[in-house]
Amino acid sequence: MSSPTPLISWIENDQEHTLRWHSESGAPAPKRVQLADDRMTADAAYKLACEGTALLWRGDFQNARQLLQAMARRIDKKPEKSAKKIKQPSSATEAFHLHRQAQSQRARVLAMVLIPFDADYTIPLRRAPDVQQACTEAYGPASSPFIASLRELLGLVGAHEWRKKGVEITALGARIHPHYGVFSPVRGEYIELVAKAPLPSSELAFDIGSGTGVLAAVLAKRGVKKIIATDQDPRALECARENLAALNLDQQVELRASDLFPEGKAPLIVCNPPWLPARPNSPIEYAVYDPDSRMLRGFLAGVAAHLEENGEAWLILSDLAEHLGLRSAAELWAWIDVGGLEVVGKMDIRPQHPKASDASDPLHTARAAEITSLWRLKLKSQKS
Repeated sequence: MSSPTPLISWIENDQEHTLRWHSESGAPAPKRVQLADDRMTADAAYKLACEGTALLWRGDFQNARQLLQAMARRIDKKPEKSAKKIKQPSSATEAFHLHRQAQSQRARVLAMVLIPFDADYTIPLRRAPDVQQACTEAYGPASSPFIASLRELLGLVGAHEWRKKGVEITALGARIHPHYGVFSPVRGEYIELVAKAPLPSSELAFDIGSGTGVLAAVLAKRGVKKIIATDQDPRALECARENLAALNLDQQVELRASDLFPEGKAPLIVCNPPWLPARPNSPIEYAVYDPDSRMLRGFLAGVAAHLEENGEAWLILSDLAEHLGLRSAAELWAWIDVGGLEVVGKMDIRPQHPKASDASDPLHTARAAEITSLWRLKLKSQKS
């Protein structure tokens, strides 16, 4: 049975009003809702949000954006008086969990500024932008009025701009256009590894968890005649379909809705699972966080049944989880061994993203030591 449509209620002009509530993160509708407009100060808004009271905006849209920015500054500001009292994490693992906890709390407070939407995705506020296309891309066709957080709206507007602009992929000499909720291939180093690793075959490849379709596109550009790319997320499949068509590679790549493997065997199987074994705070974080390493372990446990003799499985993985104490190198090697596989080669590359050199990042020590690798795996006793 499908769950009932979540609703949000508030009092306005001495009457109770109810509308559909929408949250991509799956957050429940706030129980306490207060009307707010341009007279609301950032200090008052911040205090109410921290106490769990949501603010349904009735003023100027641009003023709501400025209010949200001011609230974010209050969250991010480190009080000088209490700075010395802040307990420093005793390990990289504790630093990670504290960082995730702070991210979650920050998101919860900033999600308390709410925006109304009409049935056609127009926003009935002064100076509100046209967000109809961005909403349609993220939510699908409009149906009825609803309320969502301003922070979520700004996120999908940002995703819409990324989708229009795209991400330049050197190995393709073209751009990949990520959709809302689909992992953007901004970490180009892992794509570079796939572009350079020696191909065991150019006949057939499986791309497991294809996302935007970027790795399937790279393999097709390298001359692999047929690629079967899988993903269980409908957004990812639609994103990959559009990207591959735009690159004129859709005849080489077949997309299938599947959790991990398609039927049959291939001489090359590629997988770039989420790199961190942690619980996502929202559904769209599943591209980054893999609870209990479910996808990684599932790939390593099942790949032998789908790999042709003398074929190779390419596992693209960062060791950031090891530096954060979330997974040990011994665990990874054990999963490879239990899966009936052995390592026949490994290509490493240092991350090139800005956070790797940002000393103010709470996870800087781990990020600075991070290495991204392409593990070349074969069936045991098939080592050449």
